[in-house]
Amino acid sequence: MPAPKNLLKAALLRGDIQVGVWLGLGSGAVAEMAAGAGFDWCLIDAEHSPNVLPTIGEQLRSMNGRGTSAILRVPVCEDWVIKQMLDLGVQTLLVPMVHDGALAAKAVAATRYPPDGVRGVGAALARASDYSGIPDYTSTANAEICVIVQAESRASLDNIDAIAGTAGVDAVFIGPADLAADMGHLGNPAHPEVQGAIDHMIARIRAAGKVAGTLTFDPAQVPGILAKGVTFLGVGSDVTTLARGLRSLAAEVRG
Repeated sequence: MPAPKNLLKAALLRGDIQVGVWLGLGSGAVAEMAAGAGFDWCLIDAEHSPNVLPTIGEQLRSMNGRGTSAILRVPVCEDWVIKQMLDLGVQTLLVPMVHDGALAAKAVAATRYPPDGVRGVGAALARASDYSGIPDYTSTANAEICVIVQAESRASLDNIDAIAGTAGVDAVFIGPADLAADMGHLGNPAHPEVQGAIDHMIARIRAAGKVAGTLTFDPAQVPGILAKGVTFLGVGSDVTTLARGLRSLAAEVRG
């Protein structure tokens, strides 16, 4: 029996638009709600949110069978971190702060068992293999891992062709907030210089035959972003959605 089919990877490689939401609250109940809300994917954020292995595992179990693909953003591009996340059963990773082709190749290698990479072999103890219930896991896992690297700096802008051209990278996600900050426009990703850089990167990613992705918290921007060729799009988060709803409720009642 092989590793589970990565439905999100298959959809992205077909060119299907895949829309999803960020999960930063570290709550299994919220992950369960989000996974049943109709998104194509939900991303558990371990870079900017208080998520650790136990809370990530809880959310993965809560999302299981809800019809939504799980993605995990690792906190850093390190082999040992990526190894632990994969062993939890995550098949799609978003790797932040990938500034050049060498870092992109490092991210890919960390997700592959030898001889294709450097992932440590401990699947017999892992949720990823259904605790040894998938006997062919180690021989079939590599093909089902989806690697999305995050380009979010001046360096990544300069090196976008090398990043997108890296074998094993399935998608390149443009982080508008960090890119804007590194370009001298902290808090203003709408600045024309930043938007021009984003458009350039989208074009180069697509020219390399890879999936282009990005994030917006403004639904009005979605049609324009999709028109540029983005097919992997984040459209909000549990944190901002809950905070906005609570503030709106309080204001309505007090009004």
